[in-house]
Amino acid sequence: MEKVAGGCHCGAVRFTATADLSKAVECNCTICEKKGSLLSFISAEDFALVSGEDALTDYLFNKKAITHRFCSTCGVESFAQSAGGVMINLRCINDVDLGEVERLAFDGRSA
Repeated sequence: MEKVAGGCHCGAVRFTATADLSKAVECNCTICEKKGSLLSFISAEDFALVSGEDALTDYLFNKKAITHRFCSTCGVESFAQSAGGVMINLRCINDVDLGEVERLAFDGRSA
């Protein structure tokens, strides 16, 4: 686990998190597949929104169990929230080598 910082493309939304960057979930649900997200699941206590709450737009679909949080300016979803914690998109973390990240397939279409 390491302390990381990240955010959206335009910089309006910024966060810090403590996460394991060695592996990420690559979900095939309709939204994750279209976005190309690489997700790390962390507890809510390991996540802090530093700036941009007012720039976020929420999107819920299907079972409405996950709140997808998008920057209303650039459209990037750097994280999502659920009752079980926070999912950070490793593609939105500063200075992470995604080639070193083990990708774990998850069949979200069937979940």
